[in-house]
Amino acid sequence: MNTLFDKIWDAHVVHDTGAGPVQLYIDRLYCHEVTSPQAFEGLRLRGIGCLRPDKIFCMPDHNTPTHDQDKPIEDPVSRKQVETLAANARQFGLEHFGMMDPRNGVIHVVGPEQGLSLPGMTIVCGDSHTSTHGAVGAVSFGIGTSEVEMVLASQCILQQKPKSMRIRIEGKLGKGVTAKDIALYLMQQLTTSGATGYFVEYAGSTVRALSMEGRLTLCNLSIEMGARGGFIAPDEVTFAYLKGKPYAPKGEAWDQAVAQWKTLCSDEDAVFDREEVYDAAAIPPMITYGTNPGLGMAIDGTIPADAPAKALAYMDFRAGESLLGKPVDYVFLGACTNGRVEDFRAFASVVKGRKKAANITAWLVPGSWTVYRQIQAEGLDRVLADAGFELRQPGCSACLAMNDDKIPAGKYSVSTSNRNFEGRQGPGSRTLLASPLTAAAAAVTGVVTDPRTLL
Repeated sequence: MNTLFDKIWDAHVVHDTGAGPVQLYIDRLYCHEVTSPQAFEGLRLRGIGCLRPDKIFCMPDHNTPTHDQDKPIEDPVSRKQVETLAANARQFGLEHFGMMDPRNGVIHVVGPEQGLSLPGMTIVCGDSHTSTHGAVGAVSFGIGTSEVEMVLASQCILQQKPKSMRIRIEGKLGKGVTAKDIALYLMQQLTTSGATGYFVEYAGSTVRALSMEGRLTLCNLSIEMGARGGFIAPDEVTFAYLKGKPYAPKGEAWDQAVAQWKTLCSDEDAVFDREEVYDAAAIPPMITYGTNPGLGMAIDGTIPADAPAKALAYMDFRAGESLLGKPVDYVFLGACTNGRVEDFRAFASVVKGRKKAANITAWLVPGSWTVYRQIQAEGLDRVLADAGFELRQPGCSACLAMNDDKIPAGKYSVSTSNRNFEGRQGPGSRTLLASPLTAAAAAVTGVVTDPRTLL
């Protein structure tokens, strides 16, 4: 009768008073440079250390430039944050994947690819897109700075148990439709508050057919529906992805782990607080027209008549118009949403044999140095270079205006990142969220283009 969420959550409850939040044990804490300084300072003020330093991993990503990472960071605020994280990791004896460390990258890309995020775990980070790690079959969610301090000190957190929701997607995806399109479609259907108060389990034949990279993209965007997190039951795709990863179990320990992971699924008669079912065939390539990720539409559709006036005014769009053919200024491929090697393969498949449009500034940013090396090993960097694109160094980049990669005011960006809020990519910037295929189509045509016409 139990859902997988119940099984993982209940196994990690240290103490339940029966009234309010429970004390939940945390298997893995990730710390980046933005939300951790106050938490470490709190430990210093109390004169205490970290209870389980071996469970905590630190790396900078938000403030790291995507060029010249071997040189000092020019921006003083960014440099201070990155240096402070390194100092805190040293003081408290924590593993730190610093800049130019071959394991460094965006924290939500690095965790799974290093085998640090594993099925059945509870995982937290002071970052809303921690839901990404749910793709390996973990209960993973973002927390606030005071909660980061709580986990540093006790390896536990006080947390109210969310309700459970299952979203089933059945059938075969159409041509040019990716995991990013699934996520944007779900947000369009459910709105950005439709899953508030729930932890989402993604299921169904469509989800099972997704690669690990696709699953990471889907879970990454759970928070944008208002969900506390999202995850997928581990299966053979999960095990094949994790096997041989640096921090994954080895030898006999691996066999034992897989045997245990195979038990991680919702019971057939499990009762969810809410269930939603969608047909994969109904999902088109998507693009956003507004200023939250739920304001999306089919790439070949028209802006709805009831689109929010404020969002349209900011974007300088009109209800009823198509976005096809709209001039674009910037294209961003990357972020914890679409910065994995599969995303670069998709982008390269469209631009191969074509040339970057003259009006486009393109930032192609791998999610980690591991992804960077994969791109080189597969020769994707040569395909991109032949088409006029430059590969940048890993980091959060233009996902958010916290480093050098900012979209100028009034300019349009087709972006594979996760948020299109006003000013998210830079003050006054205008963001259209889309898949790597749609981003590539815009990059070679200079306008919003249906990727299916180029496939």
